[in-house]
Amino acid sequence: MTLSLTVSDEVRALAPGFTHVAVEAHGLTNGPSTDAGSALLDDAARRLAERLAGRAPHEDPHMAAWREVYTAFGSKPSRTRNSAEALAKRALSEAGLPRINLLVDLYNAVSVAHLIPVGGEDLDHIQGGMRLVRATGDEEFVTVAVGEEVVEHPDAGEVVWRDEAGVTCRRWNWRQGPRTRLTEQTTSAVFLLEGMAPMPVPAIEAAAAELAELLEKLSPGARITVRSAAT
Repeated sequence: MTLSLTVSDEVRALAPGFTHVAVEAHGLTNGPSTDAGSALLDDAARRLAERLAGRAPHEDPHMAAWREVYTAFGSKPSRTRNSAEALAKRALSEAGLPRINLLVDLYNAVSVAHLIPVGGEDLDHIQGGMRLVRATGDEEFVTVAVGEEVVEHPDAGEVVWRDEAGVTCRRWNWRQGPRTRLTEQTTSAVFLLEGMAPMPVPAIEAAAAELAELLEKLSPGARITVRSAAT
């Protein structure tokens, strides 16, 4: 069954230039990071540097648009960066991009190469559909701090992804909760590629097609579908 993804009217009013493309995949094979995945991340950092041509990530028009929206819902974008800007900053630093596991490395590479926020959720741990909403502040976000599980609550008005069990990602795409993250045991996942105007929808769709191709190479025989919010 295809995962239901909805964007609330309140979020659409806040960010009329927002769109997303979902890549849903079943029958995946995941595992530890590999040399091939590491090479993809290195190549993504090279492609990013070419795209930016000496600019800082936040100076890119797409990242600037995300910063405007973060400010609009009360978040400080220089402190809580969207996931693509945070990864891009890491990619251009001496530390470089982290190596997590095969699936995470693939979608991080696509995110960095195209400068588009990309998130991955384990479908076996999603309860019901996923909704992008403005939080009331009462929702639960289960995370880990100092090795212990803790429950946080988003700020009222904050944009969050959530399912029936609670918040899965805070501040739109800033921090994902451990409940739905992709692990080496993940076999079914949905990947969300998120864009703001002025990034054209076809550019987001091209990034999604690249991710789908990488997933097919990683897991031959996997059932992969790509859904654009624009269609």
